[in-house]
Parts: sequence; structure tokens; C-alpha cells
Amino acid sequence: MNPSRLIAAMACALTLGGCALTLPPAQVPSLVVPQWQAPLPHQGEVASLSQWWRSQGDPELVALIEAAQVASPTVAQALARVASARAAQVSANAALLPKLDGTANAVRGVGLSSPVLGTTAQANLQASWELDLVGANRVVNEAARAQLDGSQAQWHNARVSVAAEVAGLYYGLGTCARLLDVARRDALSRMDTARLAEVSTKAGFAAPATSALAQASAAEARSRVTSQAAQCDISTKALVELTALPEAEIRKKMALAGTSIAPEVSISIASVPAQALTQRPDVFAAERDLVVARAQVGSAQAQRYPRLTLNGAIGTAGVRSGGVTSSLDTWSFGPLALSVPLFDGGQGAANVVLAKANYAQAVNAYQSKVRQAVREVEEALVNLESTQARQVDVAVSAKGYADALAGTQARYGQGLASLVELEDVRRVALAAQSGQIALQLERQRAWVALYRALGGGWESGAAASRPAP
Repeated sequence: MNPSRLIAAMACALTLGGCALTLPPAQVPSLVVPQWQAPLPHQGEVASLSQWWRSQGDPELVALIEAAQVASPTVAQALARVASARAAQVSANAALLPKLDGTANAVRGVGLSSPVLGTTAQANLQASWELDLVGANRVVNEAARAQLDGSQAQWHNARVSVAAEVAGLYYGLGTCARLLDVARRDALSRMDTARLAEVSTKAGFAAPATSALAQASAAEARSRVTSQAAQCDISTKALVELTALPEAEIRKKMALAGTSIAPEVSISIASVPAQALTQRPDVFAAERDLVVARAQVGSAQAQRYPRLTLNGAIGTAGVRSGGVTSSLDTWSFGPLALSVPLFDGGQGAANVVLAKANYAQAVNAYQSKVRQAVREVEEALVNLESTQARQVDVAVSAKGYADALAGTQARYGQGLASLVELEDVRRVALAAQSGQIALQLERQRAWVALYRALGGGWESGAAASRPAP
């Protein structure tokens, strides 16, 4: 290559190196409210979200969550995306470094130039390096790193979602068992009433209609028991599908867990929403998507700039013929190749417009994710406050109706109350007791919803939250 041309090309490259990509901002306002509108539940013991399940003192729940996270296809897919993003980052890093290839060959035979049998051996090292004039490869590397961070956050988000789903089924199954116990006791009471009504009718002390009403009430109660038992079986099978554990083992764990209510362990919540939302892996992943979209804008812009590639080679060759050995070493610097896009029919400009549109969509998606996260936390806080405020009234109501039922049954046994009156009080008492149990489930699920809305203990940059390769 002519030295003057080489100098001119180098000067051109330095001039092009002064060009810079015009990238949109990597961070945009999240538009988070300055404070929560719902009260924060900070009473009682405060535990870390990452250890929240263990803090409840229920080893069966912890075992089911761990089994479900191992068996979950969603978690497995998220882990596969982490591996893919890690490989993409390695590839992006490699684009910033020179490439080196080696070749070797050997030939033995008789040629036209030399009728004597001989051996020729060659070895070469060829290097090439694309000079990142405008930073195109650097923004691609930045995008790959952001994609890896986002995929790791989504892996944790998948584990949190599975844990919340298991806990919801677990608490629901425990509630179902308590409702089934209530239904069975109610059915026994109605069947006893039906037996006494039938005896009274046969003895002529009660009308046949009274016996018919008692029998109908007992049949309704038995039907309720059957329906409730079926709901418990359905919930059990859903837990089997989620954890991939045998049904017999699931039933054994639920029997060990019993029907007691797990103690409440409060969750510490940052008073500033913006600080709390930094613990949301899906919000962090949406922000990383924004960085990726930004890099794609830079990559599209870079395709419209010239590209400069530097090549070089070192080689050695040896020839042995007729007992004489000769060798030759070679090297070359160049060519210094400059590629300038001249005409593409507007494709390059269209790609830039498309990348900017995708970036705008990423901005909207990120801000929407932030608003959704705030709403989910607020809803969980409202539900917690509501269930806390209703507990006393619901307990008083259930006790009052239970006392009224006991009194009405005593009066009915003495002939001072009709069966219709007893059935009315019994129906209201059953609804009150079932409502009290349902409120306990609603509160447990509100805690689970808050755990999920706060990110399940994930922290940006924490090594413990990152999956192994």
C-alpha cells in the first residue's frame, strides 16, 4: 500500500472517530407518586422478604415452594434466557477485540517446476480488527450487558411468582379443610334435627311438613359437604401439578400442616414508593429493556457511518526437495479497508426510525410497568387494612350468631321454637362462620400479594439473586 494513501486513510479514520452516535437517554422519569396513599403495615415483627416464608414457621409451605420452583417450566425458561443472554454478552465483548485465525497445510508430491519428490509446509496467522469509530460495538456490548441483567431479574421474578402461586394454593387448601370441617359439623347437626323431627312426626307431635323440611335441610348439608370435599380435592391436584410431588405426599404435608392459621409476619416497606420499586425485578427488567432499545438506535445509526477494518498476517513456509531444505517467512500489514455506505434506497434511515419507535415503546412499557407496580402495592395495602379493620366485627358477628344458634336449638328441643326459625338461624350462623374463615384466607392472600408486589426480596446487583451458569 502506498504510504501516502495509508496516511490519508488513517487521517480519514481519525476524522470519522470524532463522529458520535446520537443516542436517546438511558433513563427516563418513572413518574412515581411521592408517597403511598394506603397505610403501611409495620406492626409486629419485621422480616426480610427473602426469608419471609421461613419466618412464618411453616416448614411444609417452604418445602412446597422449593419443590415448585425446581419443577416450574417458567423458572426453567427464565434460567435458559439467562444462559442465552450470558452467551450474547460474550459475543458482544468479542466484537471489541481483534480476531486471530491460524491455518496450516502440508503438500508432498512432484510439481511441474521441480520433477523431484518434495514436501512443502506452510503456517499462517491472520488477524483482523474492526476499529469502533463511532462506538457501535460499544453500545451493542452495553445492550448485551443490560439484557443479561434483565434476564437475571426476570429469573427471580419467575421464582417469586411461583412462590406466590404455591402459597395461594396452600392457604386456600387449608381454608378449604376448615370449611369442610364446618360443613361436616353442620351436616351432623341437621341430620340429628331431621332424625328428631321424623320421630316427632311418627309420634303425631309434628306435622309431616316439619319432617320434610328437616330432611331437606339435612340433604342440603350433605350436598354441601360433598361439594366442599370436591373443591379440596381439586386444590390438592392443582398443588400436585405445580410442585410435581406425588399426591400422597401432598396430602401428608397438608395433614402435618393441620388447619391452624400461620402467624402473621409483617413486611417492611419503604415509605417512599420510588425506593420500594427498586426492589421490583420486573420494573428493573423493563428499565434494562429501555437500555437495549437505546443501543439498537445507536446500532441502526452506526450502519449509516463508514466502517474501518485493519488486517494483518504472519506466515512461514518450508520446502524440502532433493535433500535440500529452504524456508521463507512472510508478513503483511493491511489492507486498511474502509467501507462507506453510499446508497441503500433509504433502508438505513428507515431502520433508524424503526429503532427510535421501538425505543419510544420501551419508554411507554417501562412507565406503564411502574404505574402497575404502584397500583399492585397500593391494592395489597388497602386489602390488608380492610381485612384488619373487619376482623373484630366479623368475629363478633360469628360468635353472636353461634350463640343465637345454640339458644334456638335449646328452645327447639323444648318445643319453644319452630323448625323454620331454627333453620333460619342455622343458615345465618353457618354463613357467618364461613365468612370468618374466608376473611382469614383473604388476609393471607393480601400478605402474599404484598410480598409479590414488593419483588420478593430481590435487590439490584445482589450476587445472591443471580442464577448460577
